[in-house]
Amino acid sequence: MSHHGSPASSSDAPVTHAGIPRSNGFLVSLFECPVCYDSVLPPILQCKNGHLVCNNCHPKLEFCPTCRVLLGSIRNLALEKVADLVQFPCKYAPWGCERILAYTEKADHQVNCEFRLYSCPFPGVSCKWMGLMNAAVPHLMDQHRIITTQQGEDTVFFALDILRPGTFDWVMIQCCFGFNFLVALYKIDRYDDQKFYAIVQLIGTYQQAQTFVYKLELHCPRQCLTWEATPLPFQERIETAIMGRECLMFSTSVAKLFAKNGHLSMNVNIHRC
Repeated sequence: MSHHGSPASSSDAPVTHAGIPRSNGFLVSLFECPVCYDSVLPPILQCKNGHLVCNNCHPKLEFCPTCRVLLGSIRNLALEKVADLVQFPCKYAPWGCERILAYTEKADHQVNCEFRLYSCPFPGVSCKWMGLMNAAVPHLMDQHRIITTQQGEDTVFFALDILRPGTFDWVMIQCCFGFNFLVALYKIDRYDDQKFYAIVQLIGTYQQAQTFVYKLELHCPRQCLTWEATPLPFQERIETAIMGRECLMFSTSVAKLFAKNGHLSMNVNIHRC
């Protein structure tokens, strides 16, 4: 009488030191975007020949980068179900992140990953620097030497010669509560229409920015202009916030009202929520 053993359970599959099945690496490779090499996550789109492109790259492409047919928007529902079974590495793994995540957690983690790379936040300069968040301030101090630094939650920001023609920016780093804040004033001069924009950006994550409020104040006898908001997190671009008017804005006539001898002083207060 023959005896048939019971089939091996999935728990008998070889695993890595982290408890992830060794087959996971092969499955992850099936989800690689051929453009940016990050993982293709649901909703998963493919060309008519079955080639994948991630959702970040797809809107930028007309043709499939693999076979050059028109890309289209065909859903791969079978692979979306497989994605539920896969543990994905963070896209910043080459820079040191060791997190392994379900696809539903991957995007949120990468927004705030400590190994994420950032571009230089200095305004008005085409600086090619990219690096970790904790390297941003040393870079600013080393390569953009006109930056001044002040300590404390209450400071005064000085902008010299603000009425000269042209587009200019004035930048300061304010250090308080163990964080660095970038305080910036922009003057954009377009077709004889000058506008000023002032904003504070935290060199920190979105969650950290939500714990602070900054206040900007311009004073002159009997008049005061005030703006209060949450600091812009480091993930977001100051230029984008200006385009969305998420900052203190004022005209040249207002600037002349608060300026003294062509120089502008602005009170900056940063406090916890």
